[in-house]
Amino acid sequence: MRDDLSAFGEWSMTGRLVWLFWIALAALWFGTLDERALVRPDEGRYAEIPREMAAGGDWLTPRLNDIKYFEKPVLQYWTTAAAFKIFGENEWTARLWPALTGFLSILLVWWTGRRLWGEQAGQLAAAILGGSLLFIGMGHILTLDMGLSFFLQVAWTGFLFAQQEESRASRRWMLLAWAGLALAVLSKGIVALVLTGATLVGYSLLNRDFSPWRRLSPLAGLALLLSIAAPWFIAVSLANPEFPRFFFVHEHFERFLSTVHRRDEPAWFFFAVYLLGALPWSLLLLQALPRAWGRRVDGTFGAERFLLLWVLITFAFFNVSGSKMAPYILPIFPALALLGGRHLTSLSRRAWLIHLGLLSVLALVGLALAPRVLRLAGQEYTLAMLQGVANWLTGAAGVFLMTTVAAALLVWRRRNPEAVMILALGACVGSSALLIGHDHLAPYTSARSLAAQALPRIKPGPPFYSVLSYEQTLPFYLGRTLTLVANQNEMGFGLRQEPQRWIATVAEFKDRWREDREAYAVMKIEVFEKLAAEGLPMAEIARDRRYVIAEKVDSAAAPLSSACGASSKDVSSFFRSPVVGSRACDQVDGRT
Repeated sequence: MRDDLSAFGEWSMTGRLVWLFWIALAALWFGTLDERALVRPDEGRYAEIPREMAAGGDWLTPRLNDIKYFEKPVLQYWTTAAAFKIFGENEWTARLWPALTGFLSILLVWWTGRRLWGEQAGQLAAAILGGSLLFIGMGHILTLDMGLSFFLQVAWTGFLFAQQEESRASRRWMLLAWAGLALAVLSKGIVALVLTGATLVGYSLLNRDFSPWRRLSPLAGLALLLSIAAPWFIAVSLANPEFPRFFFVHEHFERFLSTVHRRDEPAWFFFAVYLLGALPWSLLLLQALPRAWGRRVDGTFGAERFLLLWVLITFAFFNVSGSKMAPYILPIFPALALLGGRHLTSLSRRAWLIHLGLLSVLALVGLALAPRVLRLAGQEYTLAMLQGVANWLTGAAGVFLMTTVAAALLVWRRRNPEAVMILALGACVGSSALLIGHDHLAPYTSARSLAAQALPRIKPGPPFYSVLSYEQTLPFYLGRTLTLVANQNEMGFGLRQEPQRWIATVAEFKDRWREDREAYAVMKIEVFEKLAAEGLPMAEIARDRRYVIAEKVDSAAAPLSSACGASSKDVSSFFRSPVVGSRACDQVDGRT
């Protein structure tokens, strides 16, 4: 049987299709970053911390809402704060780091596959990674996971090539691996050391091959790792003696071994995440994985076996953790893509057609179910918001169905590489449509419209309170921090270090509010109505589906009013109406 991965000259894929993929990928990858409002909680948090860093000038101690925040290392905060200085504070810049590291990951997987197994393997690996649902999503959602995944990929890529080169070149590759590992530690902590170390040990034991240990360059490598990663950890610990215990013990061991963060999930959770996140390749990759073990020639390093073990060990590590979140298994996707690029096209036509048939059924189900999201209309989501989501869902399912059918036709003609590219293009377009469609829910999931209403009325000097709740995206859009009232949110540890930065009770807040000459406060709608009914002197200046922003007025007898000039009863009725769109008094950001 002819090997589909033989030589580039035998590759049936047209260069035009390759160029179409890369142009579409780059346009969708970077051109849609600012098409959506930042969503709570993660996007608000990881935009606000670097905003405060850039604004306040303290690049050592991360702060969230001006409160010490030590849950994660500092690398992404630095890069995003620097980007804010250069490009300004906006959604595009806030999401630039995960987008950039995600795109570089696709380029790196192409280059690695090409160097290991030829041009076709590299190109198909890039198409698989760039067309995976979870990978696309995490490249466009502001979290720290993509940066961690990319630098781990740099580390194991350097390690792979170090095993295949002469001593001098091998040393350079290993130093690259150590540098990638250091940056992974600065991205999300010592989990990077655990995953890479466990994979190396597992490979050595299962293959009875300890030759990679002789190429580690441990002295120079450790020196490089420490010179990159250690300075910040040392400096922040000296400035904040409470940091080491919280970061290394609580955020690593206690998070892993317990359910302290209430993120415990069933044993099948990550398998379900994989099946959904690896679309449209989920079942195909599972069939290709066993081929990666293969036969290893004695005396040679098995790159495919190492990648397979990386996938299995990383998956197993997070599966036994007491804290589970879908993005945790993102680091397996570049390795999966490489193995897919190596083996996917050699799968039988029958296996391909069965998989594509199931994908077609899934797309048809998506087309049928998309209009049913309108049934979710209520106090949280309006019909207009959900209609926008339904339209984009329908479009995404339609694109996915068309490209799946086209891929099936190509597979029938035994043109598997072209089928991979067409399927990847459809996944890119469809996934981007899903992300953009989600923005129709922004009046509920983000404070962008709330801040847009309030900013013309807010002066920079007076205090701004956040009563009984904390909306993560609001400080970023307001460009200022808030004083928490009777709610610590996730900032409990920081407030124990600096208790003067919050107000512990609503009663104390009321006293301060009455004493303030000017002040602002944000609170949930029901809290605002209760406090106003109690006679606290406040008037509404902005409102969205969840929150009200109020300002201090001179008299406690002032009528409860809204920014639209309506009475309290009128405003409450207006926002509870099931047919109201995403606009609040025609002052939100223009999406309906």
